[in-house]
Amino acid sequence: MAIDLLLGLQWGDEGKGKIVDVLTKKYDIIARFQGGPNAGHTLEFEGIKHVLHTIPSGIFHPKATNLVGNGVVIDPVIFKQELENLAPFDINVSESLLVSRKAHLILPTHRLLDAASEMAKGKAKIGSTLKGIGPTYMDKTGRNGIRIGDIELPTWKEKYAVLRDKHLAMIKNMKVSLEFSIEELETAFFDAVSYLKSTVSFVDSEEYLRIAQQNKQPILAEGAQGSLLDIDFGTYPFVTSSNTTAAGACTGLGIAPNRIGEVFGIFKAYTTRVGSGPFPTELFDEVGETMGRVGHEFGATTGRARRCGWLDLVALKYAVEINGVTQLMMMKGDVLSGFDELKVCVAYTYRGETIQHLPYSLNADEVTPQYKTLKGWHEDLTQMCGEKELPETFKEYVAFIEDFVETPIHIISVGPDRTQTIFRSTE
Repeated sequence: MAIDLLLGLQWGDEGKGKIVDVLTKKYDIIARFQGGPNAGHTLEFEGIKHVLHTIPSGIFHPKATNLVGNGVVIDPVIFKQELENLAPFDINVSESLLVSRKAHLILPTHRLLDAASEMAKGKAKIGSTLKGIGPTYMDKTGRNGIRIGDIELPTWKEKYAVLRDKHLAMIKNMKVSLEFSIEELETAFFDAVSYLKSTVSFVDSEEYLRIAQQNKQPILAEGAQGSLLDIDFGTYPFVTSSNTTAAGACTGLGIAPNRIGEVFGIFKAYTTRVGSGPFPTELFDEVGETMGRVGHEFGATTGRARRCGWLDLVALKYAVEINGVTQLMMMKGDVLSGFDELKVCVAYTYRGETIQHLPYSLNADEVTPQYKTLKGWHEDLTQMCGEKELPETFKEYVAFIEDFVETPIHIISVGPDRTQTIFRSTE
């Protein structure tokens, strides 16, 4: 049976957690395929807000099995805290949550390396979440990493000590002022590892998924960061350290490309970005401030204010194409209520030429966005329950996006709660 994918199409924070939560009732298994605790998936229902970092977003559905795939990197300390936060909700995580033995561990020294590296870069820093993600993936590709399966072996602490000492030597050579107590960090780390071993089930995930497909169980693969943060196809070097696109689901879960079914792509009705990096449509005026304030644009993981700007359709179409998106979900259209006019980027001026594709560089001195102006709307969308209630100018905005990216928008979110979701008829 085909596996469906759900991906973010911008620089992250698109609302993937909410949509996974909404769609989970259709699936038996929700599987995360990349990223780590640098992700922050926010779910809101019954008046309670939940933020997940490593655990898949289907965890609150009692019939769903949630799998953390081999492409994910896991910080045991953060994972333990996430699991403890689930305690009030009577979730049997030993049955509903599985972790791939091939997933790599984030060590305390990976986080220290991350912080030291950013300090050493000074003004050239890339805006890391400082969760140790990059150094962990570097050890993975350098064939030095420690995986979940290793902690089941009696000699794993010896392997840990070798890698820890290597990291400490690297930090010393960076000659930065970084204060820490390795003893305190290790106490929390080893306690968390023991907790995971006694609480969560470890599996050979690719075999688990193979059997599930054989038994025709519906599976949804969930990405973490957005497509424009992909290590290969994002705005390098201001990207994450894994493949956030559809191709990453194949390597991050052991899925054959011909087993992929629907590809759901999620985007905001405007654009946001956290941290450093190019952002052609970024706004520095009252409009951008209003988007951030009304949209509560603060990172779920870092708490940093998100940069806001108009919807970039050139970048969105690029993400649609490299992922093979079959259906779109538009988030936060309600945030744009109140603007008389809206702008959308439909082309770039790049090195003196007009182009409609994402070029090699998006640096501000080389790229200028070209805009199309559309009529805005003033109605409050948050209480609307069906497509017929939506204002005509909003529908025109949706139709313009669909025509430009040549992909239908099937879901429109008009608020953070799972009930504030409109399913569209696209026939």
